[in-house]
Amino acid sequence: MTSDSIPVAAPVLNGNERRYVLDCIDSGWISTHGAYVPRFEQAFAEHIGCRHAIGCSNGTAALHLCLAALDIGPGDEVIVPTLTYVATANAVRYLGARPVFVDVEPDIWTLAPVAFAAAVGPRTRAVIPVHLYGHPAAMPEILDIARATGIAVIEDAAQAQGTSLAGRMAGSLGTLAAFSFFGNKTLTCGQGGMVTTDDDRLAERLRHLARVAMHPDRPYWHDEVGYNYRLTNIQAAIGLAQLEQVHWHLERRRAVAAGYRERLAHLPQVRFQQQRADVRHGHWMVNVRIDAADADSIVACRLALSERGVETRVGFPPLHLLPPYAEATPSSFPVAEAVSRESLTLPTHAALTPSQLDRVCDGLAAFLARREASLRPAS
Repeated sequence: MTSDSIPVAAPVLNGNERRYVLDCIDSGWISTHGAYVPRFEQAFAEHIGCRHAIGCSNGTAALHLCLAALDIGPGDEVIVPTLTYVATANAVRYLGARPVFVDVEPDIWTLAPVAFAAAVGPRTRAVIPVHLYGHPAAMPEILDIARATGIAVIEDAAQAQGTSLAGRMAGSLGTLAAFSFFGNKTLTCGQGGMVTTDDDRLAERLRHLARVAMHPDRPYWHDEVGYNYRLTNIQAAIGLAQLEQVHWHLERRRAVAAGYRERLAHLPQVRFQQQRADVRHGHWMVNVRIDAADADSIVACRLALSERGVETRVGFPPLHLLPPYAEATPSSFPVAEAVSRESLTLPTHAALTPSQLDRVCDGLAAFLARREASLRPAS
């Protein structure tokens, strides 16, 4: 990419990040001990509206910890939407459990409650609704089904920082929730994750597992197999500085999303993820569907935009089509497959300018105009 290229994602570190990191270096607290870890955890818990927030090394680790804290293991099943990042299912496999894939809703692209209800069986221990691209899953219906069947709800909120439903933040709705602070997320500390919960017992177990299951009063005594999933003081320092500006980050992303909708409204081939009532969308990434697109036309579109200096991404491939899961999943999930096939992820970050939005949208419109012209029968 050149200096005037438009990246699909970019971190914005314009607050206290540098000052807090230098404080870590000057104090010598650069690893997993130090004041910034508890400060970040407490501030994040208050932001989400939960009693507990437990920092960890990344979003995948956060999902793994959630499942491990519930003692999920071999013989158990966990229901997962097939349209998500692979970490959602991998975390289930890490523990020897089986991910059971279900289709998504056609308007918001998140786990379909009807499909979830149909998939619940005697081995089902949990469901992981994913708040895809920053839109919450249909949590009222999902929670009702989970309560009726006695299974745990683990929110995959890796893409949902700042998302809310009926005034409640994503991450405060289920039994547990997993967040990611990877470099392309709304709030980032390079790598890092967080688990949120209101359950005191689960919070204690999460902290124990994330800290290699070391006895708190007996150094180097480990009472079970734990994980070295601790968040570092430097990561927490950056995360705290990012959290201090969370409302600015969210408003910028919402402005970017609104800018795309306004500039692309005249293109009937472009469809956006819908937004339901009572939802405050987090807009992690703006992903659009290109009507009647296939893999080749999405590749051609991305190439045309790349020639204009615009970086894009494809949508997530449905997990049931990936090699580690395809053999065990003979089913077809038509909604997820269609959304994935037609998906194009556009540049989305807080530093995106109106002129850059114009470049992206003009490039997409030009490509679609050429495609339409090529499809017309010769006169």
